[in-house]
Order: sequence, then C-alpha cells, then structure tokens
Amino acid sequence: MEINGRTRTCGLFGNPVEHTMSPAIHHFLAEKTGQNLAYLPWCVPQGALPDAVKGALAMDFLGVNVTVPYKNDVIPLLSEVDELAARIGAVNTLVRVGSGFKGYNTDMPGLYRAMRSDGVTFEGEKFLILGAGGAARAVAMMLAEKSVKEIRILNRSFSKAADVAGEINGYLGRELVLPMELSAWRELPAGERFTVIQATNVGMYPKVEDAVIEEPGFYEKVKIGYDLIYNPMETKFMKLVRQSGGEAFHGFKMLLYQGILAFELWTGEKISEELAGLTYAHLLQEMKK
Repeated sequence: MEINGRTRTCGLFGNPVEHTMSPAIHHFLAEKTGQNLAYLPWCVPQGALPDAVKGALAMDFLGVNVTVPYKNDVIPLLSEVDELAARIGAVNTLVRVGSGFKGYNTDMPGLYRAMRSDGVTFEGEKFLILGAGGAARAVAMMLAEKSVKEIRILNRSFSKAADVAGEINGYLGRELVLPMELSAWRELPAGERFTVIQATNVGMYPKVEDAVIEEPGFYEKVKIGYDLIYNPMETKFMKLVRQSGGEAFHGFKMLLYQGILAFELWTGEKISEELAGLTYAHLLQEMKK
C-alpha cells in the first residue's frame, strides 16, 4: 500500500480497539479494487467522542466505523441517520455527506448475509436469542423483518427481555417476540428445535470456558447455533451445539460482511462474492498470526 497526497483516510472509533481485524479487511479490499485508502484504528477516550467526530470531519475522513462503547452515543453527533440504523438504535458506520456524517448500521445486514452464506433459512423459522442487550435487540429487529415465524428472547433478567420484546412488537404492531427468563428454557415446546443466536459476550476471549447455558438438555433443542463472538473461533456455546448434533457458526463472517458493506458505502465499489471469499480467507490467515 502506497501512502501519498491522494490517499483517503478511513478509521475506527472505539475503546478498546487493539483487537480489531478491520484494517485487514479494508486494506485487502482497497488493494484488490485499486482504491487509494488507508484505514486506522483510533482508541477514543471516554468523553472525547464529539471531538473525535469533529476531528474526522475537519481532516476530511472518507468514513469511520464505530464500535463499542460508542454505537449509540455517536447518533446525536450525526447530520443524518439511515432508517435501518434509526430502527435498530445503533450506528457502526459513518459516511461523509456534505458538512457532516450520515450514520448507517452494517452489522445487521452483515449478519444476515453471513447467515445466508452459511445456509441459514429465515422464512417460517423459529429463533431463540440469548441475551437482551444492544446486540440482541438489533438481532431481534433484523429477524423481525425477515418473515420468521417466532422469536424468543432468553435473558437472566426477564424485565430486560420484556422491554426488547415490547419495543419490537410495538414497532411491528403484532406479537412476534416472546420474552423468557434464561432459566425457563425447559418450558420450550417439546420436540421442537430452534435456530439460536448467542448475542452476549459470555465465552469471549479470555473467558473461553463459559457459556450462557451449560445444560446439555438445552442444546438438544438447537438445530443451528450462531455465536456473534469470533474470538475464539470455537466458543463453548459452539462446542455444546456440535456435541448435541447441531450446526454451529461463529461471528467472523458477520465481521467480514459488515466491513464489506461499509467499504461499499465509502467507495461506491460493489464487492463480489468471489472477492468476499478471498477476503475471508485472508482474514483467517491474519487471525492465525
């Protein structure tokens, strides 16, 4: 990669950012598409996000990714917010528009593309979501728009699960999302198997020996388990799914596709599935280093 006077800058705002794989995605895509683009991670201290956004505008950044803990905090700092991002309530991609940034959410379209590429079906299917935080809420909103038959949110705090379910059901105007306490999984209909999305940070490196639910009986109800975590590449949740005969996937492809969608928004390039596959292979190599 050559840096010169025509190089456009993109970056990542978050805290921490040391673990990010995003530069590997964007520099590989830039090389393959001939874009003169540099991507840098920036650790933004608490309270400094407004200054970071102003600085990115002043220095004419082409675009910015936003990660935890700032996906909600960044919204008031934007000149526009995409409709999908507004519904989800989280922004992870900023695109320069005039004198400001427009906010998008590429996480959920990225998750959808990742799951589709792994053979997951949506229409008429029943889903369980483990967790009721911001990621779980976004996943539930994504699923609600994909003609799924039913969504159950399982969380240690029933009230939080009920809040998310109520919000999404209110948006839909019908009862699609059902809240449950995590310990109530035994009340799930007998004989049914579900697609389960693990949307908590339980099992994330370095606490790799933990899972939200440990009981083998739960995993007998899982036909597909999708963990949003991608480090480690096989979480305890995934191991338990596979031990009970289900298929299990990690969040690495979600990372890939959210990055591809951001790159497309910034550059106008359309990334083919062939190039997406090459980028995925490149990321796997980088993870092993």
